[in-house]
Amino acid sequence: MIEIDIRIDRPGGFSLEAGFAAPTSGVTALFGRSGAGKTTIIQSVAGVVRPDSGRIAIDGEPFFDSARGIDVPIEARRAGYVFQDARLFPHMSVERNLRYGERRSRAKERPIRFEAVVELLGIGHLLARRPHTLSGGERQRVAIGRALLAQPRLLLMDEPLAALDAARKAEILPYLERLRDEMRLPILYVSHAIDEVLRLADMVVALREGRLVAAGPVGEVMSAPEILPVVGRFDLGTLIACTVSRHDERYGLSDLAFFGGSLRVPRVEMPIGAPVRARVRARDVAIALARPEEVSVSNLLLATVEEVRLLEGPYADVVLKVGEGHLAAMVTRESAERLALRPGLAVWAMIKTVAVDSRTTDFEARE
Repeated sequence: MIEIDIRIDRPGGFSLEAGFAAPTSGVTALFGRSGAGKTTIIQSVAGVVRPDSGRIAIDGEPFFDSARGIDVPIEARRAGYVFQDARLFPHMSVERNLRYGERRSRAKERPIRFEAVVELLGIGHLLARRPHTLSGGERQRVAIGRALLAQPRLLLMDEPLAALDAARKAEILPYLERLRDEMRLPILYVSHAIDEVLRLADMVVALREGRLVAAGPVGEVMSAPEILPVVGRFDLGTLIACTVSRHDERYGLSDLAFFGGSLRVPRVEMPIGAPVRARVRARDVAIALARPEEVSVSNLLLATVEEVRLLEGPYADVVLKVGEGHLAAMVTRESAERLALRPGLAVWAMIKTVAVDSRTTDFEARE
C-alpha cells in the first residue's frame, strides 16, 4: 500500500491535513478544486515538499516519518513526476530526452525497456524531432516516457492534461489507459476534471481546502453525497458499472446492462460484452408515480424511494433503490412534497438518453 498521513501548515493560513492508503497498482486520483492541496500531496511524496509532521510509506518502506526522523532524499525515492507542462529539453531530440530518463535511473535492473515505452506511447515516429515541432499531446507522451525510463517505483502525474484542448486530451487518454493497464505501476493522478477521473481512476481521494472529503473506489466516492462540496450540486450523480449489451446502428445508440436493468445511451465504441462506466447526474433523473406513456424519454426504471433529504433552498435529494444498486435524483422540494415521496414508495425513474455520460474502462477486471 501507499500510506500517506501528513500535516502541513503554510504562512497565509493554508493548512493540509490528509491521511489515506492507496493500492500499489492502478490509478489513485487526487480530485478537487484549485487550492485543495492535491499538488502539495504529490510534491510531499516526491520529496519536493517536506511535511511538518506525519508519515509517507510504500509497502511499509518509509519515505518520510517525522516521529523517526526519516526523510529519504528525492533521488532515492524513485518517483517519476509528470508536470502539467512537459518540461522537455528543447535542444535535445525526442530520443535524447527519453535517454536522459534512462541515464537518471538509479535502479540496478531496468524492467521498463526503451522499445516498450516507445511502442506503448506511440512515439516511434517522433524520435528524431525536437520538442518545439510536437503537439501538446505528443510532448506530454514524451514526458511520460522520460519519467517511465527512469525506472520509477510509482508515477506522480500533476494535471497532465490541463494545458491541452479537448482534441489533444482525446488523443492522449487512450495512451494513459494503456499505461495504467500494461505497466502495472502505482499512479497518483492529480486532476480537477471529472471526465478524466471517471475514465482513468480505480480509487479517488477527494479533497477540499486541505481536508479529506472522501476516499475509496471511484464508483463509491463519485456517487457519495459527501462529494457535493467538491463537484458542486449540479454535477452530483451516480457512477454505474455496466456492460455493453447491444448497438443500434440505425440510430447510433447503445444499450448498457447494469444492476437495475438497461440504459440506452449515445453509441459507445466498444464491443458487445465490454465493461463501461456510465455516469448519471442526479439533476438528470426525473421521478414519476406511474409508468409514463408516450414520452420521449427512453430510460424508464422501476425504483423504490429509499431516502428523501430536504435541503435548504428549493432542492431535495432522493436516493432510489434500483435493482441491487442505488440511483441519486435531485428534485425540487415542491415536487418531493407534491408527489409525497417517502421511503418505501414505488416510483419510476426517468433518464434521458442524451443525459447519460459513458466512459470506457476496464472496470470489472480492476474493481
